[in-house]
Amino acid sequence: MSAGAGYLSGLTVLDLGQLHPGPYTAMLLAQLGATVIKVEKPQGDTARQLGAETFAKYNRGKQSISLDFKREEDQRILLQLVERCDVLVEGFRPGVLAKLGLDYARLARANSRLVMCSISGFGQTGPYAQRPGHDVNYMALAGYWAVPSQVHDVMGRPRLRLSDYCAAMHAALAILAAVQDARASGVGQHLDVSIHDTLTAWMAPALHAMNGPGGADIEQLPHVMPDNDVFETADGRHIALGILEESFWQNLCEALGDVCPELRDKRYQTRAGRLDDKRALHERLRALFATRSLADWEAVFQGRDIPWAPVLRHDEVFNDPHVRHRAVTALTDTGRVVDFPVKFSKPLPALAQGVPKLDEHRQDILARLRLPAHPTPP
Repeated sequence: MSAGAGYLSGLTVLDLGQLHPGPYTAMLLAQLGATVIKVEKPQGDTARQLGAETFAKYNRGKQSISLDFKREEDQRILLQLVERCDVLVEGFRPGVLAKLGLDYARLARANSRLVMCSISGFGQTGPYAQRPGHDVNYMALAGYWAVPSQVHDVMGRPRLRLSDYCAAMHAALAILAAVQDARASGVGQHLDVSIHDTLTAWMAPALHAMNGPGGADIEQLPHVMPDNDVFETADGRHIALGILEESFWQNLCEALGDVCPELRDKRYQTRAGRLDDKRALHERLRALFATRSLADWEAVFQGRDIPWAPVLRHDEVFNDPHVRHRAVTALTDTGRVVDFPVKFSKPLPALAQGVPKLDEHRQDILARLRLPAHPTPP
């Protein structure tokens, strides 16, 4: 990588997505150096209607042009853009672009090397293909809540749009593989990314295990552990324990054994023994942690080789010394910026972090269309 250039500096992406999965996919590519042109409907990405911060999360550093695909002139502009780009990301319901005469076959005639990535709830085919949905629906159907994770398991929504992020990460990875193939073969392809499919792929191993001899009984599920959980403290805060390896259990017993001698019981000296008595052991730990404040427990665990952590509040995370050191996020005049969270030994260049206004870059983009198209060499 040359100085000042991103790893994907030769890649141009058209982002026709809205809300979360498509725009986040394109943003990941932008963070690695790709040029992303955000093609918005006349009213703008729906995310703009949900607030400036919502739109900014996934669209910093992009260029914006507004096109109405029902207008012949705007379709012509899109096809000219396709001639000059490598990737098109879209998130319409299956069949919408085809009805407008802009299906993959038509776009590929404009650029045979185009990689088109269609991200939809349930994919381009299948009985649910036309079914509407959002994050919570895909999680329900992929079995997210069918796999318990705690002895006292509760059904609650995740704190982030898990299935959307899952789909976007798979989409970005698939795009890079398809672009490499297109540059080698001279022929692009159409990627069919189903949000439901990607989350199902994540959930499948756990669901398969639950369908085994032990069934869905929490008592029989080895991944539901009494000592690998979140516990409430006396002051209403919480502490997270990640006990898995036997050495960590021994270290935990050294820290807590004097105040809770029951933890030294022979039954608990192996993972199998702790699982056999998981409910009773879990209750002991719950009762123990409820006797002191979070600060008290932090003092007990500080410096010990135990995987523990305080459950931080929203106003504590960004001040955590490790978060500050790693500098994944930064507060700017336009809000909090989140960088690509992988450290490269050849650092990524600083990218533009401005949030585009609707149609802000129209003139610059149209000026580029007057130049000859230069397909990416194989």
